[in-house]
Amino acid sequence: MAGNLTRDEARERARLLNVESYEVALDLTEGDERFESITTVRFTGTQPGASTFIDLHGARVRRVTLNGEDLDVSAYDAEKGRFPLPALAASNELRVDADCAYMRTGEGLHRFVDPVDQKVYLHSQFETADAHRMYACFDQPDLKATFQLTVLAPADWEVVSNAAASGVEELAEEHGRHGSVPAAKRWEFPPTPVMSTYITALVAGPYHKVTSEHDGIPLGVYCRASLAEHLDADNILEVTRQGFDFFHKVFGFRYPFGKYDQLFVPEFNAGAMENAGCVTFLEDYVFRSRVTDAVVERRAETILHEMAHMWFGDLVTMRWWDDLWLNESFATYMSVLAQAEATRWGKGAWTTFANVEKSWAYRQDQLPSTHPISADIPDMQAVEVNFDGITYAKGASVLKQLVAYVGLDNFLAGVRDYFNEHAWGNTELKDLLNALERTSGRDLSSWSKEWLETAWVNTLRPSFTLTEDGRYDSFEVLQEAPADYPTLRSHRVAIGLYKRDGDALTRVKRVELDVVGARTAVPDLVGEEQPDLVLINDDDLTYAKIRLDERSLRTLVDGGIARFTESLPRALCWSAAWDMTRDGEMSTRDYVRLVVSGVGTVKDITVLQAVLRQARLAVQQYADPAWRAEGLALLATELRALLEGAEPGSDQQLAFLQAFAPVATSESDLALVGGILDGSAVPEGVTVDTDLRWTLVHALVSGGVLGEADIEAELRRDPTATGERSAAMCRAAVPTAEAKAAAWERIVGGKLANHIARTTINGFQDANHVELLEAYRDKYFAEVGRIYKEWTFDQASTFAVGCFPALLIEQETVEAAERYLAEHQPPQALRRLILEGADGVSRALRNRAKDAESAAQ
Repeated sequence: MAGNLTRDEARERARLLNVESYEVALDLTEGDERFESITTVRFTGTQPGASTFIDLHGARVRRVTLNGEDLDVSAYDAEKGRFPLPALAASNELRVDADCAYMRTGEGLHRFVDPVDQKVYLHSQFETADAHRMYACFDQPDLKATFQLTVLAPADWEVVSNAAASGVEELAEEHGRHGSVPAAKRWEFPPTPVMSTYITALVAGPYHKVTSEHDGIPLGVYCRASLAEHLDADNILEVTRQGFDFFHKVFGFRYPFGKYDQLFVPEFNAGAMENAGCVTFLEDYVFRSRVTDAVVERRAETILHEMAHMWFGDLVTMRWWDDLWLNESFATYMSVLAQAEATRWGKGAWTTFANVEKSWAYRQDQLPSTHPISADIPDMQAVEVNFDGITYAKGASVLKQLVAYVGLDNFLAGVRDYFNEHAWGNTELKDLLNALERTSGRDLSSWSKEWLETAWVNTLRPSFTLTEDGRYDSFEVLQEAPADYPTLRSHRVAIGLYKRDGDALTRVKRVELDVVGARTAVPDLVGEEQPDLVLINDDDLTYAKIRLDERSLRTLVDGGIARFTESLPRALCWSAAWDMTRDGEMSTRDYVRLVVSGVGTVKDITVLQAVLRQARLAVQQYADPAWRAEGLALLATELRALLEGAEPGSDQQLAFLQAFAPVATSESDLALVGGILDGSAVPEGVTVDTDLRWTLVHALVSGGVLGEADIEAELRRDPTATGERSAAMCRAAVPTAEAKAAAWERIVGGKLANHIARTTINGFQDANHVELLEAYRDKYFAEVGRIYKEWTFDQASTFAVGCFPALLIEQETVEAAERYLAEHQPPQALRRLILEGADGVSRALRNRAKDAESAAQ
């Protein structure tokens, strides 16, 4: 994010201006550091004579003219990214001639050189406010305008933007004011519909492309040429077609941006970005090695999420970032609905949602930085840290609860009205609520106050008494909230009673009701025989943590977790057990034993991989240090047995191997990892492909078996961008003080490209060698302020979060964070990131104490 526009500044600028059009001419043939950017903006002013500013960051400005008059270029503030515009007229034409900088941080116009063939690839990433790294603009979401682009690019490049190119002209070697350059092409793009600056886009380079068409919409799928053999365009296009059919049906509004291109670009910072008609994706979604279906499912959800944004976010856009959730929560909810209703994943998509998205939301909502879904965003630095589990996953969870409350048909009818009323415009929360109230006939003001305007997550737990013959004499649902966030909400919930039937655990009764206040009686369960398990929030209708009574928990631990006949209740029980572990109500060793007893029967691959990740985290961070080695051994032994017994070639087999490698710490386990790598002990059905090799190499490097020479040898086998990232991670994982010091210097030096920096940090933070990180607690707090001030936001936040001494689970870490905050008073966004890190350490300390206490009982 360039600059730090405030909400008040944006409101004042929106009051003064109505932006009509941008014409942007870029020359991408001039070198590897900068490119020519000439922007012509036409806009009207509501107050002639007033002044304002246009955004342009890090540029070399040659000339600026406003209404034919030259402005003094020395007035440009490159650091703040602002050029003042004095004495506006009623009708204005501004021309800015500048050279802008290519980025290596994933923000603005990012430049990447493919190590395989030395080809250059560019992609833009402008959310939240980085469009003005590429062209001068009024970079805020409520100043929409048309966008017309002209690009001069090398002759062998593809150039893709929001609209389909209207013309491509081949140029001779001699052209332009900069003298002789190689042969090039000039790409002309027609004006787009009105759109916000942050969803304008440019992707350029010798991309491989696959084209198709569906329902009159031209489709394109792009990736780097060196990845073309791995691009499974057929699957991507299948999900794309299914998404368009579903959204056209439920939205009642045709896709509004003409063509639809999906581009898998290198070193992308996020999962994807909803640029109108020009969607960019993380390149890892081009699978060069085998992945489980969980990863394919996640890619499909991402495709559908970005497609939903074409309506939620692009056609109708939030006025300011307070209502970012209007974009992200809706896109998340609608993508899962589309996946459940229109793709092969079916209702299993809601199982994934319960286990992945909601787990993210629950974790985020219990941090000291928790905030309402509809957040207060005073400036751009505040919004950058709000792309979080609340804005995405909690918001989507609450929408799912709202659908249960008003009905899906009423909800979708309200959405259709919302699109029709506000197409091409900007909205606020009240606009959506008005549409939903009209179609549902319900007053949503109290719902909004409870769910959108308050923070934290409630806990629901059963409370009951039994008759002498084991039937419920009374049954209540208790709702809890902490003192700091005391809101007790209205929840629509289902309660399921489950009994053993042979080897199965099946639901024998379901009751649906509204839970309101601290205690809600459930008279429909009075007289029912106590089941083996009672599940509050069955079918996952509301957003709340759930607790299991003693008998239900015992049922799970004694093997019942493996006996569910449906995937969703099993996932909900896994989530409940994990929440209880994170909250210190279940010891880490009991959770790990639950995983060991039940994970072998989990058929849902997404749930399986999530549970295995949680079990590893629990052992490494939440276990009593005195039990940690035993816990790792218990987990490794079970995973090794599961790997040996898995169906050859199955997703489960691959998942067990991927989970085994990071917990392989004993000599015999590391020997097995080495045998799989060198081919001497490969289980039947396992293909040791490129990415799996790096997983095994990383484990062996961390285990002290392989070293620098082995990493370099592996990189020679895989001299690709992914290979370079993997090698960087492995170098940083070498378990010596010298290797850690070298990795730290690379990280804080600030010269690493974004993805290399991230993988270096991942390797540096090795839970198996915490003793090597002790020296870096003080070094982190000595550097974080400087880095946050000097680096771009994405790079600085990567350091602030990734290098926080989270693995030094000691009170000293918490005190060091508190001391830094008190002495340095950092910007609010950095303060939030440090508070979150310290909270994670505090939680781990509490859970270690709980685990130690359970051992003494």
